[in-house]
Amino acid sequence: MNPITTDRRHFEDLALGEEVALGSITVTKEMIVSFAREFDPFPFHLDEEAARRSLLGGLASSGWQTAGLTLRLLTDGFLTRIASAGGLGFSNLKWKRPVMKNDTITGTARIIELRRSRQHPQWGVLTVDLDMRNQHGQPVMSMKLANLVETRHPEGAPQKLGAAS
Repeated sequence: MNPITTDRRHFEDLALGEEVALGSITVTKEMIVSFAREFDPFPFHLDEEAARRSLLGGLASSGWQTAGLTLRLLTDGFLTRIASAGGLGFSNLKWKRPVMKNDTITGTARIIELRRSRQHPQWGVLTVDLDMRNQHGQPVMSMKLANLVETRHPEGAPQKLGAAS
């Protein structure tokens, strides 16, 4: 067993359908502009007047910033508590509504699939469905994310524990 992850939840400890609250973060003007300057320098992320005249109607976070903040909340609220070995990818990313200046986003991660690796039974694959919302309960982003998780007992376990829709 890995001494670093001994006290963390392992693949066998996770349950299909389990839902984890991810905490929240308020997105400030300074956060939006700083991120945009470096990674997504569109006027509606950098300048309040230009943003007011845009389709968004005000200063809005980059969708990639929203995704990054989601990953931070997921890591703090869930991934650092399990024997995670890292991400395997994401799918079905949807930005549903812009995250505006001073919005507070929060979310949930629901386990929708657990499967043991066929070739590496010491690893399991966890898939979560992420649902992010603003302070009004309106959806702002969703995606599915797969993560590699250490198993406690690599020998003799079933290959697939199931999937929830």
